[in-house]
Amino acid sequence: MNNVNNLTVGDEKKLILAFFFPMLATSMLQQFYSFADIAIVGKGLGDNALAAVGNMGSLNFMIIGFSLGLANGFGVLIAQYFGAKQYDKLKKCLATSIKLAAVIAIILTLISVVFLRDALGFLQTDSEIMGDCLTYGYIIFGGLSTSILYNMSAAILRAFGDSKTPLKAIVASSVLNILLDSIFIFGFRTGVEGAAIATVFSQLVSAAICIARIRRIEYAALSGQDFRAGIKMHVDLLKNGIPMAFMNSITAIGCMVVQYFVNGLGVAYTAAYSACSKYMNLFMTPACTAGNTMSAFTSQNYGAKEYKRIKNGLRVCLGISAISYLVLGSAAFFFAEPLAKLLLSNPESVALACKYMPVCGSMLFAVDFLFVFRSGVQGMGYPLVPMCSGILEMTLRIGTIALFIGNSGFMATAYAEIGAWSGALLLNVIAFTHILWSKSNVRRHRSYAVRM
Repeated sequence: MNNVNNLTVGDEKKLILAFFFPMLATSMLQQFYSFADIAIVGKGLGDNALAAVGNMGSLNFMIIGFSLGLANGFGVLIAQYFGAKQYDKLKKCLATSIKLAAVIAIILTLISVVFLRDALGFLQTDSEIMGDCLTYGYIIFGGLSTSILYNMSAAILRAFGDSKTPLKAIVASSVLNILLDSIFIFGFRTGVEGAAIATVFSQLVSAAICIARIRRIEYAALSGQDFRAGIKMHVDLLKNGIPMAFMNSITAIGCMVVQYFVNGLGVAYTAAYSACSKYMNLFMTPACTAGNTMSAFTSQNYGAKEYKRIKNGLRVCLGISAISYLVLGSAAFFFAEPLAKLLLSNPESVALACKYMPVCGSMLFAVDFLFVFRSGVQGMGYPLVPMCSGILEMTLRIGTIALFIGNSGFMATAYAEIGAWSGALLLNVIAFTHILWSKSNVRRHRSYAVRM
């Protein structure tokens, strides 16, 4: 097969690890340049600028997370058709995904730019950082199509079992992003707009690299007829993509409410929360990558009806997540102070971060395992379950922060995260176990009936 990786045959552990490590490198580089981005802003422009960029995190997650959920949902269907060797449907699915992604990019760009100021007002954004938030946000959301283009092309490549090309794309964009950040902020003395322009341009480069690779895959060689797929293909894609998109956005709403409470405490708290969020996202990266690996592996094998391989894949991906927790959870617990001082200058913000990170670090296993189980459910084509878990996350996050913010102050943000992770994990474990057991049981009965 040309430029693709069939995950339905061969040793599960070897296949998963070969797929996982390039994806891990890709994800770590994405986190690294996001981390470097905010570090350069913080050190070059001060804690207020850092707070402004960090304050945009939940809005970014809501909008970009929506598009990422759609891309991943579309990718699941593409991978299932690939695993089932239904190549005609695969091409129509791919072509329809491209059309839908283009329309959604236009809609999301308009919505995010038009309502940015209102959203920042809802978040109780401090007047000291409002100007920088708007400047940064208008550029990032104005260039939203570059992010959607990369997310969609990377999801297509993962559906074909290619995790190496997105790595090459992110290597190029990471180097470019850090270089441009430094030039704009330290050389040209721009404000936060320099960091935003660097991010948008770097995403465009990464998307171009992925698209060039897709054009060389024989199964992605599309004709005009492929773009004239019937309404059923559009519906099937949206049925798979919309729930996953809403899951991300619903989760982001919970994060926005937490941000609302944090912003009400003052700029020092906003800066501390921004720094802690960056670290937690970084420490979740290996397990999140294991989840993405689980999604691609499950999708192809579910399409091929290889349910036993899905169970074996689950064990491998959970093992990766467990190792990640032991290493990175320990780092958050034991090295909170030096980590906080890398990003923060204000002693008050550093002290707040030193309380937050050990608590969340000790419970990091909950979200690490959540990534794997939730991705497994998604890969089997049941996106409504993860969406419901997103609603549960939002409810638990908002309820916890509202309940504890009065007595526990800033630490209520940590309790909110832990509660959200734990509730969503439980729901997805139950769903994954039930779905896979049901499918395996049906297949055993059918095999027995054939033998009779």
